[in-house]
Amino acid sequence: MEKVIEISGLTKRYGTHTVVDNLDLSIAKGEIFGLLGPNGAGKSTTILMLLGLSEPDAGTARVCGLDPFRHPIKVKKKVGYLPEDVGFYDDYTGLNNLLYTARLNDIPKEEGERRAGQLLKRVGLTEEKDKKAGEYSRGMRQRLGLADVLMKNPEVIILDEPTLGIDPAGVREFLEGIVQLSREEGITVLLSSHLLHQVQQVCDRVGIFVKGKLLAEGNINTLASQLFPAEKGKKKKYGLEDIYNHYFQGGGNNHE
Repeated sequence: MEKVIEISGLTKRYGTHTVVDNLDLSIAKGEIFGLLGPNGAGKSTTILMLLGLSEPDAGTARVCGLDPFRHPIKVKKKVGYLPEDVGFYDDYTGLNNLLYTARLNDIPKEEGERRAGQLLKRVGLTEEKDKKAGEYSRGMRQRLGLADVLMKNPEVIILDEPTLGIDPAGVREFLEGIVQLSREEGITVLLSSHLLHQVQQVCDRVGIFVKGKLLAEGNINTLASQLFPAEKGKKKKYGLEDIYNHYFQGGGNNHE
């Protein structure tokens, strides 16, 4: 399958501290990949390097065939990035924030208005489109953020802890929207999170990321079968929580 994100030997150090350690990873077109690990594991640093916002000490990365360190502007045109805390012009309405993004991306006025309307409907904010963004709840801001990154028709969406502070119903709606986007439009999604149940809910494959190292990757069934070989006469079904606990509660020793 076509690889949209390709990482080889990617390494980042701050002084003597290695934040990302010889990372190898590839993500296919249309795939939803979950980068799962605790805070401080190096997930956000990896994302910054993929966006060309931080330069690695070693290794290479390709996003949509482009080197983000040499061509950061071209990469940003193809990638939508939704951080943990989205920034908007709080005095602008939700609609006007999207129209401003359209202008920044040289989208013609009529097309921008049409697309903004479609995206506001898609993320469930049509009725709040004329409300100032400063009056939005956190969940509404994240949904507006999703609409914002979609304004430029990205090939890739990178989400960095996107559901923190959102109520359970809002989280469910947000994640369902991500899956729908990926399936219907073939958008590749990289979801960085420390929340196991959310990653298990939406991701095709998962990478366990600890102290800058990718300890394991694959779909949940494959990882479970590798870590927990079936015992004769037993049919226990293992999930992502079992896999995660394997690395954090003594089952795996690579993370120490």
